[in-house]
Amino acid sequence: MQGAIKGARILAAAAATSRTSRPVIGRASRAAYTTSLISHTLARKQLLQPRRQLSTTAPVGQQAHGVTATLTSNEPSASSLVNGQEVHGFVVEDIQTVSELKLKAIRLRHQKTGAEWLHIDRDDSNNVFSVGFNTSVSDSTGVPHILEHTTLCGSSKYPVRDPFFKMLNRSMSTFMNAWTAHDYTQYPFSTQNVKDYENLQNVYLDAVFQPSLREVDFRQEGWRLERSDPTDTTSSWQFKGVVYNEMKGAFSDAGSLFATRAEQQMFPGTTYQYVSGGDPAFIPDLTHAQLVEFHRTRYHPSNARIYSYGNFPLAPQLERVGEVISTYERITPATVPMDVKPFGEKLVTEFGPVESVGSADKQTKFSISYLTNDMRNVYETFSMSMFSNLLLNGTSAPMHKALIDSHIGSDYSSNTGYSPYTRQTILSVGLQGIADKDISLVEQRVAETFARVRDEGFERRRIDAALATVELAYKHKTSDFGLNLMKSLSTGWFHGVNPVDYLKVSENVARLRADVASGGFFEGIVDRYFANSGHKLKYVMLADPKYNQGLDQREHEMIQSKLNTLTRADLTTIDEKNKVLADEQMKKEDLSSLPTLTMADVDAAASRYALDMGVAGECVPVQWRTTSTNGISYFRAINDVRDKYPELRPYLPLFCEALTYLGTKSRDMPEIETEIRLYTGGVSFSPFVTTDLAHLGHIEAGISYGSHCLDQHIEPMFKLVLELVRETNFDNTNRLRALLNSLSSNMFNDVASSGHAYARRLASSTLTPEMQALEALNGITQVKFISDLARMSDLAPVVEKLKQVQNVVFNKLAMRTAITTNAGSADDNQTALKRFLEDYPEKDTEADNGAGGDKFVASSSRFFCPLPFATNYAGKAIRAVPYNHPDSVKLQLLAKFLTPNYLHREIRERNGAYGGGAGYSPLQGVFSFFSYRDPSPLETIETFARSIKWVTEEHTISEREMTEAKLSVFGDLDSPLSVSEEGMTYFTTGVTDDMRQERRDQFFEVTANDLKDVAAKYLSPETASQPTSVAVIGEESLAISGDWKQVRLQ
Repeated sequence: MQGAIKGARILAAAAATSRTSRPVIGRASRAAYTTSLISHTLARKQLLQPRRQLSTTAPVGQQAHGVTATLTSNEPSASSLVNGQEVHGFVVEDIQTVSELKLKAIRLRHQKTGAEWLHIDRDDSNNVFSVGFNTSVSDSTGVPHILEHTTLCGSSKYPVRDPFFKMLNRSMSTFMNAWTAHDYTQYPFSTQNVKDYENLQNVYLDAVFQPSLREVDFRQEGWRLERSDPTDTTSSWQFKGVVYNEMKGAFSDAGSLFATRAEQQMFPGTTYQYVSGGDPAFIPDLTHAQLVEFHRTRYHPSNARIYSYGNFPLAPQLERVGEVISTYERITPATVPMDVKPFGEKLVTEFGPVESVGSADKQTKFSISYLTNDMRNVYETFSMSMFSNLLLNGTSAPMHKALIDSHIGSDYSSNTGYSPYTRQTILSVGLQGIADKDISLVEQRVAETFARVRDEGFERRRIDAALATVELAYKHKTSDFGLNLMKSLSTGWFHGVNPVDYLKVSENVARLRADVASGGFFEGIVDRYFANSGHKLKYVMLADPKYNQGLDQREHEMIQSKLNTLTRADLTTIDEKNKVLADEQMKKEDLSSLPTLTMADVDAAASRYALDMGVAGECVPVQWRTTSTNGISYFRAINDVRDKYPELRPYLPLFCEALTYLGTKSRDMPEIETEIRLYTGGVSFSPFVTTDLAHLGHIEAGISYGSHCLDQHIEPMFKLVLELVRETNFDNTNRLRALLNSLSSNMFNDVASSGHAYARRLASSTLTPEMQALEALNGITQVKFISDLARMSDLAPVVEKLKQVQNVVFNKLAMRTAITTNAGSADDNQTALKRFLEDYPEKDTEADNGAGGDKFVASSSRFFCPLPFATNYAGKAIRAVPYNHPDSVKLQLLAKFLTPNYLHREIRERNGAYGGGAGYSPLQGVFSFFSYRDPSPLETIETFARSIKWVTEEHTISEREMTEAKLSVFGDLDSPLSVSEEGMTYFTTGVTDDMRQERRDQFFEVTANDLKDVAAKYLSPETASQPTSVAVIGEESLAISGDWKQVRLQ
């Protein structure tokens, strides 16, 4: 979607099944534009012992691993720099301390080229580096996106194919990526190891300033014509290319398409009328020569923004970067039109795809977009984000009451909210899932709501709650603080804003409070931008059942148009180039030029977190983690029903959402929600499932929930959570219907963007009880279940089921809790928890007659879920072994080995899918494969099987490859944790620090033969007997039949 970051090289969440909880407060996605910068056992008998210390070592948190950063005596430290000082060709322009964020911001400029550098000096071991360039476009060929990919396909110092992916396994980075946004492209990474930092910095700098940019890589990553069967010169032609297939997938997502097209219509005559990520209809117009020229004019130090963060010395970095860019002469970077000429009011109607889970007569999407402020005004942008929050976010928001509670549509349109990602910002309000006849009604409700806000403003208590959320957010200690900081300031920085201005959150909050106190502040915003807008777009997208067929037809016509301009000699040349590409992809490379860590850089010892065990309310186990939390207390609870009440399990996700949406028997949700914002960082409930560490057939299942707050708000936090647990009003069917409509629409859209996860979950569902449960709770099965509930005319049966869930889930006798807090707030938490438990529901588990489900039997199956997408996703899963089995570590390493050494080449480079790989979940005992936005999923499933034959019979695993696989594993194991996550592995799964250390020791000892042995033992179709299932989600035109089980959402 244009406006959102696209082109990310690493597929987030692809390596493991997600277990994260969904946030409660802030249901609108874009509307929830963050105004702050910072914007996961079984019940154990030993927990019922008196409070005691579990771990004998008590570090505050994870420490930096490997080499320690040092500074030579003649180099200035960041803390000693002064304005005007020159260091390695960079002059210090400004130094500011931001005390509330505990950092010093240092702005520098390269004297010769004008390159800008922002260094954030902060005591944080997770150091970040990024280099980025303004890459605004003048067409929709996707040139910056394809360049972002091609840049990372080899460079002057590192002439290997795709050094970026090669470095993933030669590093212990905590983050590596690259992305293309509206106006800029960035290449960030983070790591805790100073040697790793230097290695990655050198590779990234050479990649962006001295890339190879070979035509063969352009054809692989961008687009190419290729025969459907490369060995048959009479076979039909098709478009291939990683970015081409990625953007075909993006444009098949109805929500993404709607937001993109609406934004294009909003900004005619500017760079924003084009799709920076590339429109599949125009990507084949891009030539290799144009790509090279775009790099020459855009990837220049004079057009660069360099960012660094953390506690590594700055001077050596300045020296390294200075050496790279000192050969350049200063230029004036190219510019493109960014300011739109106001067009008054405009109505545009276009067509898009049908969403199969929606009602056939309510498929229309409609929004109204208003041109607002210049994003370079930081305070006005902050104010507008707060205005959007108050207008749209949560059940208490006036637009939510006017549009969502009225059931006109299923949910906000995908572009709803404030978008500060263009030079002139916009605020959009709309609905999806509406009937054509209701467009005028939506328009009327929007106008009435703006008028009401203009007359009445917002309730002061809601304003205070919104500002409290901002203040709490920037005190919350996250593991990726530096990366989030960079993301929050990049758009403005690339438009000439002083990035330090974005760091002064407290100043903006104080100023806004003062302006609100003066009166009429938000009312004035309505007057300025909405009451008499000079630039207003009404955008309608009608659903066309034949939309995807039309896309296929237009693609066929594009291919024919290309072919009509080519001679027989031209076609022969294309065949030859495709043969060169295929040979290149299969060629064994010399990787000796790439820097790497070694096993000597890996700490032998795992990080440990001191935990105390206690009891509250006479019977409830409490895990205490006392550490530095910056004045915040974190509360977590798990209620376990094991495998009882399987008939209620599909209702758990809806139940969790309902707890923070329906309100209680004495108060409506808007009132409660305001208090949640005032006193907490949100309250979240989610289904919880985990597998016994020794037996894949035994699971724990139930509800996990939690909250966090400033220490002075501990008591109201617990009171609010208890109110939701005990008093939620499930008889509020009006709001329940609105919730179901919203969930149904959003879940379907999630399949479009995360189909690989759904395919793996569906495939895994036949293998273990946990994966069967996860499919029912968060898979295709759940999408269909919620869709069916949303179509029910009488919700009384649903209400009864939700009440049953409430009765059986919340039970003090089947509960455990965890609190992470400062030493000075432990007593306050203990007192509040005791009161909380005094009124907590209690049910005699011995008298509980809830029946368990049928005994689970693992089986093999094949699933096909046809959906109206122009892309596909494939998954394969094999039942393996539990966490404490000695083969578990070997399987985990095998997955890390297969992805870069075989699957990446075959699935992404050769087949043109956007992503693919293997993963092993040791806690779930399932080995899986996946592909993402895949043009040929059935071929990919064959590739999954071939990878096992390759590793067992055809390939000799080198010592270097083993080291790389281990480095990748240790990089995952040693990723920094947010303070709220410390000790949670034990709390949720029962894995102790000693068990993690034992497993760590085992990783060091695994050999190449071990990988071959477990591949043959568990994964080989010829020698293994493990249950194995596959799943494909995608285009109906695949016409998969035979013994494949058809899974249809409607």
